[in-house]
Amino acid sequence: MVQVILPEIGTWETWRTKARGLLLAAIPPEEVFWSFGTAAPTLFAEEEYESGSGGAFAVPKSFLTLAKTVVWHADPERFAQLYTLLWRLRQTPGLMADRGDAALARLWSMEKSVRRDMHKMRAFLRFREVDHGVRDRRRFSAWFEPSHHILEPNAAFFARRFGDMDWLIATPTLSARFENGEISFEPGQAKPGLPEDRTEELWTTYYKNIFNPARLKVKAMAAEMPKKYWKNLPEAAAIPELIASAQQRVVEMQETAPTKPPLRADRILSCLPKRNAPVTGTPATIPQLSLALRDCQRCPLHCAATQAVPGEGPSNADVMIVGEQPGDREDLEGRPFVGPAGQLLDRIAREAGLDRNNAFVTNAVKHFKFRPRGKRRIHQHPNASEVQSCKWWLDLERELVRPKLILAMGGTAAGAVTGEAKNVMARRGQFEVAADGTPVLVTVHPSYLLRVPDAAARRDGEGNFRADLAKATAFLRQTCG
Repeated sequence: MVQVILPEIGTWETWRTKARGLLLAAIPPEEVFWSFGTAAPTLFAEEEYESGSGGAFAVPKSFLTLAKTVVWHADPERFAQLYTLLWRLRQTPGLMADRGDAALARLWSMEKSVRRDMHKMRAFLRFREVDHGVRDRRRFSAWFEPSHHILEPNAAFFARRFGDMDWLIATPTLSARFENGEISFEPGQAKPGLPEDRTEELWTTYYKNIFNPARLKVKAMAAEMPKKYWKNLPEAAAIPELIASAQQRVVEMQETAPTKPPLRADRILSCLPKRNAPVTGTPATIPQLSLALRDCQRCPLHCAATQAVPGEGPSNADVMIVGEQPGDREDLEGRPFVGPAGQLLDRIAREAGLDRNNAFVTNAVKHFKFRPRGKRRIHQHPNASEVQSCKWWLDLERELVRPKLILAMGGTAAGAVTGEAKNVMARRGQFEVAADGTPVLVTVHPSYLLRVPDAAARRDGEGNFRADLAKATAFLRQTCG
């Protein structure tokens, strides 16, 4: 049996050195007894051992990260557990990636606990200025009661943060002193007598004023600021009163709330969805509809778009072509399908014998939805709420035109017309029926073809699209003569 006594200061470096020596000496974990601080020799323990010739042994970086934190945990078995893991790594190099290993999971839980304790110390430690200083440097003292041995690894943080002053941080197990830019450690001590801080009253007043009673969640607050720290926090004395008076303060806030919105709210309110925005009368013709559409505010898309883009074409067209939404060019010009997708539609429609001039062309959504990227505006698909808000206009267009056939291009158009937006590729080229009985031919949107990167696949896609438009042409000839 080998006994290893680790010091309270420099624990990590010492454990690392001792563990390396034990490993090279091929001493198994069950033969090592680890102690921390001042410990009497154990029965049958050897103080010396011969280092073996096992050679260098590389460990994963994740193990070093884990061990460098866990050594500060309060569990007296932490050193033995770390050495056991190190011993197992020699036979199982990939062990650190096994999150199902119970021993490893326990160590990661200990690592998380230490890191949380270090964070709480940084958040809740309060310095108080003492009366005397050294040279021109101010001098402060603080008391903290950590759950783990975190003062040594945390001392460097406080040295960086408060490097312009001298300070003492005392804990029950260890004390850290910072003077003239140098950190030193001393034994732990009882809580020292700290002087009153003249800024505590001001800080407590500030804390009371930023405390929002309408968002009070006692359990969440206690989880982030555990009660064991309250006795050393000046603002904690005000917490019971703030909790007790929270409900009354909420009532007072409601009673004193402003009754009129500020002037700056006008622009914000103008961009909120107005699903039931009234239209002065129901448009009776396509020109009236196009005029009324200019003032549409049924969804927030009108805030960023240049203008609404109405459908265009003969008001008695036999076929209505429905796309998704205007693109960049359409948004600027105010006409549907004038950009690259519209040019591709025109070309393939001519090849299929479908004359766009005899069709009513429109979109399921009337405003351009995009996100800015530099000087460009990148298309974004409208969501279900936006499609539903715009469906009022599309239904009105259908009612006024009364087409014999609707050509729904893409999932958004198919959803707006038939109620089902999914599986467009499986449905393309097939006739379906809208709720009012109008035949609907589902196909892809021409913008989809523009995005196909492979030339051969693009040619095949255009051929299928051409076949769909030819099927629409044949249907119209058979139905309309």
